[in-house]
Amino acid sequence: MQDKISKDKIEKYRELTEKALEIAKKSVLKKKEAKEIIEMVSNYLSDSGYFEKKGDFVNAFAAINYAHGWIDSGARLKIFDVKDNKLFTIK
Repeated sequence: MQDKISKDKIEKYRELTEKALEIAKKSVLKKKEAKEIIEMVSNYLSDSGYFEKKGDFVNAFAAINYAHGWIDSGARLKIFDVKDNKLFTIK
């Protein structure tokens, strides 16, 4: 079991989340709700970068996970019309 969060892990999951965000931005079904979600995702990704620069990899990774959670909530609530079940938690 790995008990540390590496820079590589942060980069891997940030890339996945950024990719999911780009797809979500192109798949908006509910504009008002999507705008709020996209803003929150962007804020959390920014926070992640801040924490990473400070060497706080735990909070950097946590912020990425919060960001992706926001995207997934939008996908589940049909705010985004996404089909990729590897990037999004969809039915």
